[in-house]
Amino acid sequence: MAKPLVPDELWERIEPLIPEQLPKPNGGRPPIEDRKVLTGILFVLKTGIAWEDLPQEMQCGSGMTCWRRLRDWQEEGVWEALVQLLLNELREADQIDWSRAAVDSAKARAMGGGEKTGPDPTNRSKPGSKHHVVTDAHGIPLHVTLTGANRQDVTQLLPVIDGIPPVAGKPGHPRQRPDEVYADRAYDSQAHREQLQQRGIEPHLAKRNTDHGSGLGIYRWVSERTLSWLHQFRRLKTRYDRRADIHEAFMKIAQALICFRVLNW
Repeated sequence: MAKPLVPDELWERIEPLIPEQLPKPNGGRPPIEDRKVLTGILFVLKTGIAWEDLPQEMQCGSGMTCWRRLRDWQEEGVWEALVQLLLNELREADQIDWSRAAVDSAKARAMGGGEKTGPDPTNRSKPGSKHHVVTDAHGIPLHVTLTGANRQDVTQLLPVIDGIPPVAGKPGHPRQRPDEVYADRAYDSQAHREQLQQRGIEPHLAKRNTDHGSGLGIYRWVSERTLSWLHQFRRLKTRYDRRADIHEAFMKIAQALICFRVLNW
């Protein structure tokens, strides 16, 4: 039997974060239930179908209803709050390994162009985006960001590291910084090594023009696996949303679903 897209354990975490819908001043039909709309959003994220192709048999409202609710919840910070909640739970359960982190990126074809896209130099300059991720030592995504495909990876090293939220779940101050960071040759920069050290992070960035076999790959591979997990959500593997906030909402939901999956391993 297929698993529900929104299991009870997940809905119990999301429901308190969703703002209450105000009644329409002139009456009219009652709005579609939030849980049903969320089911439609997750169906689009996982399958990659167009909003207008959302099956009405799912009883989750029209594609436009789901799109509007996704947009509104993104503006309200629901997805950020969900990721924060799950990261806190992971730390409370001793499942986040702060001893090292790994940074990497992956490209996604942007079919209609749009915000935070750019010519992909490896795909005949067609419009594309990049997903940047930093993970803990086990591959738990701590932060994800979006840029155009033409942005160099090294320019996003510090933004993706600095974007890690303070993670609570333990007595004392929240934790935000890993002890070490691993990244491939695309992140080779002495200036960035120094700035990581100023943040109290030991950098392990592979150097250009050196032989392969540095051994750093035994730590970096977890970020590649996490990017593969993200791109199993077909709406991320190929970008159809011209608005960056909509695509970023999908990214955050995917990050949250990966964290939720790790919690239930």
